[in-house]
Amino acid sequence: MSRKTKKTDLLGVVPIKKALLAMGVPTMVGMLINALYNLADAYFVGNLGTEQMGAISIAFPLGQAIVGLGLLFGSGAASYISRLLGNGEREKAGRVASTALYGSIFVGILVIASVLAFLPSVLKCLGATETILPYAVDYSRIYVAMSVFNVFNVMMNSIVTSEGSAKMTMFALLAGAVFNVVLDPIFIYSFHLGVTGAAVATGISQIFTSLIYVNYILQKKSLFTFSIKECDFSKKIAAEIFKIGVPTMVFQLLTSLASVLINMQSREFGDSVIAGMGAATRIISMGSLMVFGFMKGFQPIAGYSYGAGDYDRLKEAIWTSVIWSTAFCVIFGLSAAVFSDYFVSCFTSGDTQMLSIGVGSLRASGLSFVLFGFYTVYSSLYLALGKAAKGFFLGACRQGICFVPIILILPVCVGKGGIIYAQPIADILSVLAAAFAAAEIHKELNAAKRG
Repeated sequence: MSRKTKKTDLLGVVPIKKALLAMGVPTMVGMLINALYNLADAYFVGNLGTEQMGAISIAFPLGQAIVGLGLLFGSGAASYISRLLGNGEREKAGRVASTALYGSIFVGILVIASVLAFLPSVLKCLGATETILPYAVDYSRIYVAMSVFNVFNVMMNSIVTSEGSAKMTMFALLAGAVFNVVLDPIFIYSFHLGVTGAAVATGISQIFTSLIYVNYILQKKSLFTFSIKECDFSKKIAAEIFKIGVPTMVFQLLTSLASVLINMQSREFGDSVIAGMGAATRIISMGSLMVFGFMKGFQPIAGYSYGAGDYDRLKEAIWTSVIWSTAFCVIFGLSAAVFSDYFVSCFTSGDTQMLSIGVGSLRASGLSFVLFGFYTVYSSLYLALGKAAKGFFLGACRQGICFVPIILILPVCVGKGGIIYAQPIADILSVLAAAFAAAEIHKELNAAKRG
């Protein structure tokens, strides 16, 4: 049996628990590793001062928004590719993969160039104070420019996972993260570059990950050739990519918007509050990225099973994913809440106000995080099945529909406490929406199986 045949067997033949472990755990670890990029920068920069920590907190949502371009093409194409492979249309799946690769690079370059042209103004809009702005500009100028490699990496992460090569994505991200952790202290302290050094280290690490993916393509280890000649921007393929890719990108933009609104609401209370909320957000994002990583392994299996009409396999994948992801979220969330003092103290050299705000936020968000697994399974499931409209609504609940009005209103009423508790309240409301969605999709799958 060829390596390529084994990949598709993993999606449609291997027992669910074994398939989820083989697909979900590597992507979960890969996303954890990706979170280390953010944590490593925050850890080493935190010792430089509150303004420097505030600078990377301001830049964080900007980088995440640009990464959304990789998700636009990568997640949209991955969902379609999984369904095409389940239906036996490998040649068409190859055209989709090539279209996503070159489309993401072209659009990424255009957007990044536009952001760099107006960078100081953009950073002010994101919540930078006058004391934070100079550091934010120094960091973001390099961080944003190098993000074109991250767009490519995120896109490849989705495509490679969709064809059953989850271990490859884990290796590529691991190699880049190790580089980043090693290079951060060298560029920040040894070369005396400060926040600029953190951006340089991150950029070099992203380039290294990109080279691993390029080698994967050139060594013909993929199901696809990624040839520019195979690009097909036909209405059918573009529609299939964008109907899932656009909601996924919007979710990423909403995550960035949530960080921006937190920064803007925190700005009134000073740099320490911005830095404290930034530290708590990065810690919780580590857990959420791991869950998203597991979902990246779950989605190809769900899409393949749905495309093949194997509804029993699909339902088993859903319930197993709900149980496993919820167990993880309970452990991670409670750990974050109980040890919040220790975790936040790693990101400051003694700012007591930053520590107080960060601990309060992490404790509250950690407790609500126990619900995150259930919510994410069903928001991911709708997109994996190609149900864009409902998937968009559900995915937009947590940091859009529910979060935005709360973060705009609550701090006005109760001050800093409103900033701390906005996300936990939004989490609870989003889970209620997910419960209704879960009942609906299972009713639909039962009807499809009977009919």
